[in-house]
Amino acid sequence: MNTSPLQNTDIERLARKRAGAKMGWYLHASVYIIVNLLLAVLSAMSERHWAVFPAFGWGIGLLIHGAVVFLATGGGGLHERLVQQERKRLSLQRDPW
Repeated sequence: MNTSPLQNTDIERLARKRAGAKMGWYLHASVYIIVNLLLAVLSAMSERHWAVFPAFGWGIGLLIHGAVVFLATGGGGLHERLVQQERKRLSLQRDPW
């Protein structure tokens, strides 16, 4: 199997894509906090404390978004490290032929 290492342009593109995904999650989390704080204040002014319901529902979505962003990119990094380790091991072995 002939695989070439990532070119600088490929690395740059992948790094920007991953950084963009992480920044998207940070923005999502910031908006979640701001909006839910506002809802909590409004909820505290009323007789019923209803703000927990949108916070819980949206929180599940935020958790899923975070899992996709951080576990997918982290898992991809782990996979790539394992592949590189195997390449190194194979290159150090002597060819039996």
